[in-house]
Amino acid sequence: MDLTRWNLRHSRHLWNRHPAVRAHSDLTLGERAADRLRNGMGSWGFVFAALFFLAGWMLGNRNTGFDPYPFILLNLILSCLAALQGAILLIAGRRSDQISAELAMHDYETNVAAARTIDAIAADLIELRRQLQSATPPGS
Repeated sequence: MDLTRWNLRHSRHLWNRHPAVRAHSDLTLGERAADRLRNGMGSWGFVFAALFFLAGWMLGNRNTGFDPYPFILLNLILSCLAALQGAILLIAGRRSDQISAELAMHDYETNVAAARTIDAIAADLIELRRQLQSATPPGS
C-alpha cells in the first residue's frame, strides 16, 4: 500500500491524539455521544443503511404487510426522525466547533511561544554582534 493511501486512511483518526484535543476519558457522556452521532450519521454507511431499510420496508409492505402503501407508519417514523435530526445535527455541529476551537487555541499558543523564542534568539543575536564588534580591534 502506498504512503498516500495509508495517510488518507489513518489521518481521520490522528486528531484524537492531538495534544490540544482532550482524550476520550476526559470527555463528558454528551460529548462522547455527539462524537458517535457525528461519525455515524455523517457516513456513507449510514446513508446506504437508511436506503436499504427504506427499500426493505417498501418491498416487505407492498400490499399485504402491516403498513401497506402509502406507508403511513413509515411516514410517521421518518417525520419523527426528521424532527430529531435537526437537534442531533446541531449537537454534533457544536461538538465539531468545540474541537476546532481547542485546536485553534493550541495553534495560537504554539505561535505565541514560537514568537517569544524567535524574539529571544534575535535579542541574543544582537547581543552577540555587539560583543563581537566591541572585541574586534578597529584596524584588523
